[in-house]
This record gives sequence, structure tokens and C-alpha cells, in this order.
Amino acid sequence: MLAACGRADESGRAASAADPTVLTALVWAPDWPEEMQRVADAFMRAHPDVRINLQFMIGNSVEENLRPKAATDSLPDIFSVNPNPYTAGLADQGMLGDLGLSSTWGNMLEILQRAWTSPGGCRFGIPTGVATTLIYYNRDMFERAGIRSLPTDFEQFLALGATLRKAGLTPLALPGAFPNMLGNGPFSYGFANEIAITQPDWRARIASGTLALDNPEGVAIFGRLRALAEKKLLQADCLRSGYDATLRQFTDGQAAMTFQGTWAAGALMQSHALRVGVFAPPWNDKGRPLKPVIGSETGFAIAQRSSPRNRQLAASFIDFLYGPGMPIWQGKRKNIPPFKTIGPEASGDRNLFALVDSLQRSVAAADTPGLYYSYLPAETIDVLHGLLQAVLAGKQSPAHAARALQASIAEQARLAGK
Repeated sequence: MLAACGRADESGRAASAADPTVLTALVWAPDWPEEMQRVADAFMRAHPDVRINLQFMIGNSVEENLRPKAATDSLPDIFSVNPNPYTAGLADQGMLGDLGLSSTWGNMLEILQRAWTSPGGCRFGIPTGVATTLIYYNRDMFERAGIRSLPTDFEQFLALGATLRKAGLTPLALPGAFPNMLGNGPFSYGFANEIAITQPDWRARIASGTLALDNPEGVAIFGRLRALAEKKLLQADCLRSGYDATLRQFTDGQAAMTFQGTWAAGALMQSHALRVGVFAPPWNDKGRPLKPVIGSETGFAIAQRSSPRNRQLAASFIDFLYGPGMPIWQGKRKNIPPFKTIGPEASGDRNLFALVDSLQRSVAAADTPGLYYSYLPAETIDVLHGLLQAVLAGKQSPAHAARALQASIAEQARLAGK
């Protein structure tokens, strides 16, 4: 479980028996920081000789937190990661420990195991859950507007929004000030249903810099996001609304729908006296089947540069996180566990679990796991964040955004020597 992914580096001195071992941890948990601290406290109670120095990531992405530390080979003992080419590259450079022999890894869905295995064979992390983004909707508001059926394509989705607006309701809440969710939501579903269906080798094209976005399909990704604003389907302060604010807007009854991840199910479905339903975002064209976006939530990895004892304890902490510690954080988030079998002790809405399971089974045979947004180069993700917000604000055209994104992907491949 503690093998290096790409190199053998046993640097760092063994901890003195007289002193507690200090594990450093840098974690992405914008919606569950208190629960993560409680897990760390519980682990320290079970291991009195260990202290966990817990810090939380800030900003718009995991990668912007990791890049400076990876560049100086100063990654903490435990840290959050995504299953994307950037992290896989760190693994194959020997910077991440292999977690493939852990009990948690053995219980993971195979589709997730593939996503968390680098090209060099390093099993570099464990996700907090199966991930997708969905449309959460207020059943009472839908009934008030006379809506009796759910949309099955984007044209119907816009018509549904118009019906809600005519009924005096705000159709959709989006976190325009938190572009991470614009990427995980509208962009990823747009990419899946415009690009992935026409360029099935999209991952290889991203790596080689040859992905074509300067075309009607690429423009449509951004065009659909812009259409939401142009047709006045969004909350008035969309561009100022962050992640938490958007959740509150929905749960306070200020919007009939919100486009959020499965990781927000606890906040949206269980914590308030609302009748909430979910459906897959119908970002497909009329007459085309919907291509679901199924991937992995952000997860955890360990640093290979740590001492052998620190790596062993860091791996033990991750197993603890998915064992005794899991009810602490999953009980709040009510997200979908990443396991082959979800036990009755898992907290959450079973209808949500069933919906995502049906989506997951529809893509499992195709071996195409992953939120498409996360597969972009880390530097391109930063570019995309600005493009999404500019298109949403009407400051850039969808065509310009598609060309700029294509150029960034090509440039990153060139810099990587491909």
C-alpha cells in the first residue's frame, strides 16, 4: 500500500518514539469542513501518538492549490486530488503513494478504479463518492406552474424554464461566482452531448492538442450556457452568487431548480422541509439520447516524499475516513458512496442513488468514466473558468470562447511536448 508510483524515495527520518507523529493534511471540503475536523479528531483519539495538522484548500479548484506544492516537491502527507491527467502525471512522476492494497480500494467500483489508476499503473487515490451533476427541482413549484412532465432535451428544458418564469418563479439558480460548478455542470454536460458523441477519442485529442472546438458543436457548449441568461432563466444575482449562496437560494424557495452535484444532496434534499426531486440534465439535442456525465468526486492521496511511518499512518487515516469516520461526513453530505455495494447504513435519498446507478451502468461498458471538465489540462481549467463567466455575463461570444478553449488545449499539449 505504501509503494512509490514511479520512484523509490525513502526520504525523511523516522518519528521518535517519544514524540507524536505529525501528519500534514490539505483538504478540499468546502461543504464539510467541520465534519472533516471531527474525523481527524476521532482518528487522533484512536491513535494517541498521532497529530493531524489539518488545513483546507481555498479558491476555485484543487489543482490551483496543488500546483505550487507539487512544483517544489512539498506535498503534504494527505491531500485532496482529482482523477485527472494532472494528478495521474504526478503519480507517474513518483510523487504519490500507491493505495491499491488498501481495503477501501478493493471495495471501490471498477469504473472508479480505472479512473484512479495512472497510465503507469499507480492506484493513486480514493474518491469520496460517485459523482455527477443533476437538476434538483422543487416539486411544489413545478406543480404550481402546472408542469406535469420532465424535459428530455434542451429545447424542452428551455420551454420548461419559460413556463416557470411565466408563473412568476425564478427557474434556475446557478453559482456564477463559483466557476468550478459551471464547469462541472453546464460545461461538462454540454461537452458530453456535443463533443464526446462526435469525437469519441476526445481524451486522446486533449492530450495531443487536436481536440476540435472551433465548430458548431464547440460553440453550442457555450451557447447553451448563454441561452440560460438570455432567456432570463437565472436568478438576478447569478454572477455574484457563490456555491453556498446558490444552495441557500434553492432551499429558501427563491428558485425552482438548481444545477448541482450529487455531493450537495444533503444540503438540497434532506436539510429542509422541501419536496425535492432530481433529473438528469437534458443537455442533449432533440431526437438524440442523453449522454450522461458520470465520474468521481474529489478524493484523497498520500505523498511519496513522506517518511515510511508517515505514509503508513496517512494510508491508515484514509481507510479510517471510509470506515469508522464515514458516518460522520457521509451522514451530512448524503452523497453516493464509491463502493460496489452500498450498505443500509449509508445515508441518503434512495431515488437519487437509483438514478445515478442507472446512469453509471449506462456508461460503465463504454469505459468512459470522468467528469469531462476535470480531464482538461490544469492550466486550461483556469482559462475555462474565465471563459464561462464571460459568456454568462455576455462579455464574450460562445464562438470566441470555443476558439479560446481550443487554443489553450493545443498550447498545453505543445508545452508538454506532444
